[in-house]
Amino acid sequence: MILIAVISLGAIGAVGAVFLYAASKKFEVYEDPRVAQVQGVLPGANCGGCGYPGCAGFAGACVKADSLDGMLCPVGGGPVMAKIATILGKEAGSTEPMVAVVRCNGTCQARPRTSTYDGTKSCAIASATYGGETGCSYGCLGYGDCVNACAFDAIHINPITGIAEVDEEKCTSCGACVKACPKNIIELRKKGPKSRRVFVSCVNKDKGAVARKACTNACIGCGKCAKECPFEAITVTNNVAYIDYTKCRLCRKCEAVCPTGAIHALNFPPRKEAAPAQPKEATSGATSQPKATAVKEAASVKPEAAPKATMEDKTSLN
Repeated sequence: MILIAVISLGAIGAVGAVFLYAASKKFEVYEDPRVAQVQGVLPGANCGGCGYPGCAGFAGACVKADSLDGMLCPVGGGPVMAKIATILGKEAGSTEPMVAVVRCNGTCQARPRTSTYDGTKSCAIASATYGGETGCSYGCLGYGDCVNACAFDAIHINPITGIAEVDEEKCTSCGACVKACPKNIIELRKKGPKSRRVFVSCVNKDKGAVARKACTNACIGCGKCAKECPFEAITVTNNVAYIDYTKCRLCRKCEAVCPTGAIHALNFPPRKEAAPAQPKEATSGATSQPKATAVKEAASVKPEAAPKATMEDKTSLN
């Protein structure tokens, strides 16, 4: 009986193995071996900054794409894309490096607290329940959802200002902090030559007086920057200005005319202040010349002739 049972189980196993083998061949999904090669040179961060679900999804998209234009691994950057281009025999597209920018300048001094939040220290939860601890309902809450989302330790909350700050040397422009911020104050912008960039550090859409009352550093939508920009890179919509980095030429004219200091220019050398005009020192010749002129003018003026005595005056004298 035991022998019959063993033989029966062996036969069933063999038949099942045959069916599984046939099914695997029937429904086999072919995968290009280059996908594994491309995935091997990727950093493996799986941050999603490329726009695809992880490094595997990005590798598959690179293999299927006819061209690598517009394809970029933000973590690996140009060197990684060059390796991918070599593997696939394609040309790597030229892309400008990006960096995350926090568009809020509402420091503790600029926007004082009006209430105290005792709930869970989460920007998402706090934003869903109320506007925040200050009068500005658009600014940074400072609870660190962006910090937790960043896998590269590139963003932190400044303990003095209470605002998130980006370390551009560590930032890979993966966009995780952008997605994590419920106030939508973090955006990816062109890093710019020598890491120089100009942007409006405010998203407050309230009217000027209301925005200024809530935060002294807020954009009041006056439009002076838009009028000053010679490249039409600035627009004012919903009472707040925005600088289009694709049009901006970094002339910084807008920064000079902003009355509230809401426009920030990063990594620029300090402006050269014009030297005050010094009064010209009077030389001896210059000093003597006016005097000589005065003497000549005095000499040229003839004294008025004395009035002639009349007959009546002579009579009175006699």
